[in-house]
Amino acid sequence: MIFPRDATRRTDHKAASETFYDVVVVGSGISGAIIAEQLSQAGKRVLVLEAAADEDRSLKGYEGFLSRFYAAASKDNQSPYPHNPNAPMPRSTDARRIWPGQPDSSAYLVQNGPFSSDTTYTRVLGGTTMHWEAKTPRMLPQDFHLRTMFGLGQDWPLTYDDLSPYYVQAERELGVSADVEHQSYLGATFDPGYVFPMHELPLSYLDKVVAKGVDGTFVELDGEQFELSVRAFPQARNGVPNAAYDNGKGYVPVGAVNTHQVEEGERCQGNNNCVPLCPVQAKYHAGKTLAKALQDGRVDLLTRTVASKVLVDPATGRVDGIEVKVYQDPESPQHTTMIMRGQIFVLAANAIENPRLMLASGLSGSSGLMGRNLMDHAYLLSWALLPEMAGTFRGTNCTGGIVDLRAGSFRRQQAAFAVDIHNDGWGWATGAPYSDLVDLVDQQNLFGAELRRALPDRISRQLLLALMIDVLPNESNRVTVDPAYTDQLGNMRPVISYTVPEYTMRGVAYARQFARQVFQRLGAADHTAYDPTDGAYLTYEGEGYVIRGGNHLAGTHMMGTNSRNSVVDAQQRSWDHPNLYLVGGGSMPTIGTSNVTLTMAALCYRSAERIIAQLQDELSARLQTPAPTELPMPTVVAAS
Repeated sequence: MIFPRDATRRTDHKAASETFYDVVVVGSGISGAIIAEQLSQAGKRVLVLEAAADEDRSLKGYEGFLSRFYAAASKDNQSPYPHNPNAPMPRSTDARRIWPGQPDSSAYLVQNGPFSSDTTYTRVLGGTTMHWEAKTPRMLPQDFHLRTMFGLGQDWPLTYDDLSPYYVQAERELGVSADVEHQSYLGATFDPGYVFPMHELPLSYLDKVVAKGVDGTFVELDGEQFELSVRAFPQARNGVPNAAYDNGKGYVPVGAVNTHQVEEGERCQGNNNCVPLCPVQAKYHAGKTLAKALQDGRVDLLTRTVASKVLVDPATGRVDGIEVKVYQDPESPQHTTMIMRGQIFVLAANAIENPRLMLASGLSGSSGLMGRNLMDHAYLLSWALLPEMAGTFRGTNCTGGIVDLRAGSFRRQQAAFAVDIHNDGWGWATGAPYSDLVDLVDQQNLFGAELRRALPDRISRQLLLALMIDVLPNESNRVTVDPAYTDQLGNMRPVISYTVPEYTMRGVAYARQFARQVFQRLGAADHTAYDPTDGAYLTYEGEGYVIRGGNHLAGTHMMGTNSRNSVVDAQQRSWDHPNLYLVGGGSMPTIGTSNVTLTMAALCYRSAERIIAQLQDELSARLQTPAPTELPMPTVVAAS
């Protein structure tokens, strides 16, 4: 699977607790994996802490995930993964309507309202890349300067050009398949001669059907005309390696493209259930990066190890250690408490778990922004039935979309958005094709040959547009903790207070009208119907909508120019704790209209450079200072 056959050694918890590491990383998702791999290359000693069990360290474990998914009655994003009360995670099915003053604590995320989010993240080895869609667009230059240009949100402390070389690193590691010509729009630029690691994956037949009715048409917004076209999305999944990559050196995918080398991943076969889990490992996941980090013996990985507290020296503000709870049986609360020590600490969980851990440790920060400004893309689903069979359910979940309204002067008034054309029919919206089968049998009384004709005719004409709408930072959208809500190990659970801002709702209203226009141009019958009893149902200017979460979490420890307007600096280092980095989507001041993973990866390459430089600076300083007669030793706290 993701780890080579010779990378199966286990690190002993007691030995790790007695080791002083260069860097301790919390989380084995894409952010933690990149940091660990880069530090390992620099010769640093690294400890990675993962809350989940480690059954996915082998091909057998990965296949176990697939088997669990195939057998699951409800095939949501978390269905491949085992129940683990010691490392619980949210599911999209958890969302409930929130009544004023009545938080919903029935699931892991405590929803405090007024909006109930169905967003998810996966707490397994490899993190949420184990269920992501693998779209990897860059942010646009305009996204970094919304405050300066439109008086909205907060400017980034860096620019598109500053991040561009790190985007290149991220695209290499993730093995992005794309065409520079098709990604050069709305100000996005690439270095002369740059090509992506792999050739662009082709548009699906459904994409081409939509393109016939959309390409070359125009819409007007805020006095500006936008020409529309269907473009292929950049994808972090194996395609055809580009021989021109890296000045003609070519690209070798992470995971083979030969079908007999299934252990490391083959070429994309167009499976429609690549979310949540790619059957052939053609899709990138962070385990592939972590596998490289583990090969040289400088990185230790501890699983079943839940970070419970960040320990800080009040005199210096430096982090002394991470208190962890180590369990053996996921179903049992029995655990041992230990402390892991190091020179530098990196919180690389996600934009909910990072601030949850900090707040549970009593570390709210001098800016008061820890946990605030929670962002997630607002998804509006619109669905219709095409007049002709369009090959729905062929190809990966999403291969193309409409991205021409991701930027423009209209952003002064309303949110920008991108449009995903879904190859999986109405699945996200209605539960297709299972719901279609039930309807044809129970409501239309079809059986036998008639049912066999009706079902493919219906599902192969389904069109779902998922309109991904920008959400700006808002301090009232936040993550907090409350000792009244704990998990099985006694760790405080995240409490979410969230609503969809009016700025986004103006974008939602326009996006719905835009979808209607697309359906009209395609001659498609609009079947969109939003259920008022849905926990995500909202009204705006007299019309109702259901808003879904995108699992694109950001903003809760945002970066900025000083300790008053942010939690971390442009390298994701804490303003308050000089040896602590909070990395990932939580550092992003805005999210724009791009899926966040590529930008998170780029930021982590940038942070890795700074961490390596800081280690060297601190080593030089220590060499000029007499060493203490005795170093403090880590302690093992009594078992619970």
